[in-house]
Amino acid sequence: MLDTTRVIETPEGVELSLQVAGPVPRALAWAIDFLLRFVVYIILMIVLGTAGKLGAGLLAIIVFAMEWWYPVLFETLYHGQTPGKRLLGLRVLHDNGTPVAGTASVVRNLLRAVDFLPLFYGLGLLAVLIDRDFRRLGDLAAGTIVVHTEEAKKPQSLPEVEDVLPPVALNREERRALLAYAERSAELSPERSAELAGLLSPLTGVGGEQGVAVLHGYAAWLSGRERK
Repeated sequence: MLDTTRVIETPEGVELSLQVAGPVPRALAWAIDFLLRFVVYIILMIVLGTAGKLGAGLLAIIVFAMEWWYPVLFETLYHGQTPGKRLLGLRVLHDNGTPVAGTASVVRNLLRAVDFLPLFYGLGLLAVLIDRDFRRLGDLAAGTIVVHTEEAKKPQSLPEVEDVLPPVALNREERRALLAYAERSAELSPERSAELAGLLSPLTGVGGEQGVAVLHGYAAWLSGRERK
């Protein structure tokens, strides 16, 4: 499949096409959630500051609870989304595409302490960069992934080109990837389109703009075949 798109079959046998989230949007979502908690802490410090040691004790308990249970609460009750993830259009799911459960959310968030080592999420970032689905250690242990939520999009059409019969038989995943490439061609830069077409030069026999045109022709042929 192209880029970060993953096709997952649910336990019910339904295929889901998911776009896994990379380290940048996940870091931004974390930063938003941190800022929200920080604002709450400032307000609580002002309110409880007049209560002396009792206020300080209550503040410490609240900070502890929010740092550990803030993400669990939101991910469990709000479809795998903290406020930060919601603003960034992200969602936590089980790696089989089903909604995240409370147990998995607890595991992935308790292991943030390990991901944070040795400093500033060093281990977590390393795991995200190595793993194909950008999972940190908590995700690997809990069996979860972070994906982009689906947005309502206008139906995408294929480029209007002449049909070209592929030189070899393509399996279902290859046909799906080829059609997805053609449908997304309008969203990709010419350089990116040519780069992706170059990966299939063993199939097309050409690269660059010619490779893009040939792949569009294959997609047009596949689309016409599926409509029959």
